[in-house]
Parts: sequence; structure tokens; C-alpha cells
Amino acid sequence: MNLNRDHINRDIFEDLFVLELANNHWGSFERGARIVNDFAKVVRYNNVRAAIKLQFRNVDEFIHPAYRHRTDIRYIKKTLDTKMSVEDYAELCQLVRRSGCIPMATPFDEASVELCERFDLPIIKLASSDVNDWVLIERIAHSKTPVIASTGGSSLKDLDDLVTFFTNRNIALALNHCVSLYPSEDGELQLNQIDFLRDRYPRVTIGFSTHEHTDWTSSMLLAYAKGARTFERHIDIAADGVTVSPYCTVPDQCDEWFRAFHKAKEMCGSPGTAKRLPDHREVDYLDGLVRGVYAARDLPAGHELNDGDFFLAVPLLKGQLSCRELISGEPLAVEIEAGQPLTVAHLDNPYSRSPHLRKHIERRGMEHDDAL
Repeated sequence: MNLNRDHINRDIFEDLFVLELANNHWGSFERGARIVNDFAKVVRYNNVRAAIKLQFRNVDEFIHPAYRHRTDIRYIKKTLDTKMSVEDYAELCQLVRRSGCIPMATPFDEASVELCERFDLPIIKLASSDVNDWVLIERIAHSKTPVIASTGGSSLKDLDDLVTFFTNRNIALALNHCVSLYPSEDGELQLNQIDFLRDRYPRVTIGFSTHEHTDWTSSMLLAYAKGARTFERHIDIAADGVTVSPYCTVPDQCDEWFRAFHKAKEMCGSPGTAKRLPDHREVDYLDGLVRGVYAARDLPAGHELNDGDFFLAVPLLKGQLSCRELISGEPLAVEIEAGQPLTVAHLDNPYSRSPHLRKHIERRGMEHDDAL
């Protein structure tokens, strides 16, 4: 499927970490503020680009009035227990900005999308449970805000429809591969889905949202190598007597996760969409294995080179033409003696006339031996 247009700007998603405050930080502004401060330090220390994500629900309308007493239903109880005021949400968003991170939210209803707009949030998250909630999706699209959607539990049609919908509205979209198991074991991560999503939606940024609880390194290395470019985890801190959920990441684990990201980037090198640029040490090493051009006999100025006029041998000397640059038919600008290296100064051609090429040829190879 290749529906996305090249002019959609997806840079906002590139190498972005999304850190979600788990369980709505239990409805406590103070706890939320401490989580933001603790994780912002880890973000700054590791020099990564990160969003800290809140959860927005208009609780008074989100739960049907007839069921608000049903605290035996886990989702209803947690939603009621973690309710926060608009003022507290506004202050948390400002705190995230002041910390150097990007404020972000998952709105679970239409009124909460309005809150995202009011707080001028640059990215909106669409939860796995809402990838086919078209009332909510339509309202999010109305905001024209870039969207990250998690794919956990969705059908292929759900994803095709979602990509088509946001593409047709020229709204940047990222898809996070996600397994909605809390927590997830290593054998449940299904990382090959990153390959599938990249192949099916080549113009969409593909990411990885994870709830694993045993490793903060291996899956990052694998996911990045497979092409995931945005990453998400739930975050929390051990404080206030609250037990950290097993699918959550605490600051020292997040530090390990960020360091694995840097290692993955270092090991993967240049993007897989273009030929890598070799390191100068690698170039210098290979230049030492390349044969240089030497005159096979005395040759006068003005002579046009042919195959019998030269031989190739190591070492390659500074300023000497190599087997890569030798072109038959080139006239010599000056005379050269038998056994002498043919240098860039001996010819008047594109290599000698281009300052960049000439400088490259003059710096590579080994110093001339006085015997030559």
C-alpha cells in the first residue's frame, strides 16, 4: 500500500521518544510533576528528543452516569480515582515544556481533543483501543495536529483506513507497532511487524511502543535496526508508597534504554535509504591497498597515454593517480621518467583542475620515497 504523499512532513517523529505517565500518575499533580522532573534529567543527560505524554479524559461525560458507582469495574474505578482538573493538566504541560521536553497527550474523547488544542500540544497520540473510533478520529483530524497511533489489536483494514484517512487530509501520521499485553514477555514482542509496517506503508514513520518488563536494550537494538524511528514506554517512579506496574520503566531503566538507542545508531550508521559515507579512517586504510600508476618508460610532454605506457603497483603515494583515475588518451602536461609515479600534476584533466579532487588525491597515500 503506497498512499502517502511525499510532501507530508514527518520530521517531528524522527528519533522521538514518547514517555507516557502511567496510570495518569494516579491523579496526583505532585506525583506527575516529580515524574516529569526525574525523567527530564535522564532525557537531558542522554541528549535525546523526548515527549512526556499525559492522558486526557473528560471524566464527567466519559463514564455513563448509571455506571459511575460500579467501582468493581477496573477501568471505571481507575478513571474516577485518577481524575484531574484542567488547571492541573495545564500546569503539567507547562512543566513539561520548561523541562525541555515536548508536551503531548492521548485524548480519549472529543472534549479532550479540545484540551489538546487549548494547550497547543504539537503531537496527539491515538490509543490502540481507538484506531477505529471514527468519531474521535474525525475530531482529532479537525485539529490538523500530527498523530502517533498504536497498532495493538487492530486489523489490517483498520490500519489501511487510518493511513488513507490521514493521508487524504495531509496530516502527518506515525504508526507504532504495539502488542497490547501488560506486561509483555520477550517472546511476545513480534518485532518482525516493524518490517511488515514499513513495507506496507513506506511513507509513514514506523515506531515501537513496548510494555516489556525484562529488557531495555535488546529490543531497542533490534527495533532500531529494523527501521523503527519513534519509541514509546510507560514511565513511573517508586514513591508515595505506590507499587510500580511491571510494564513501567523507572528512570535508571530509561537511562539504559536511551543508551541502547545511541549504541544502535552508532552500530547501524547511515540511513538504509542511502549509501553510507565511509569513515575517513576506513578510506585511508583502503587507499593503502590501492595500486598507483607508474611510468613504464620515459614519456615526453604532450604524449597521449596508452596501455603500454604505464604499470600499476603498490604503494600508492601522495598526489599519485591510482588505478581508479587512470584514463587512456590523456596527454601529459610535463615529461616523466621511467619508474616515476604519475601524479595529478603530470596531467591537465578534471582531476588536476578540480580543487576538491586534487586536494583528495594529494592527501591520500604514503609520502614519496626519495629514491623515486
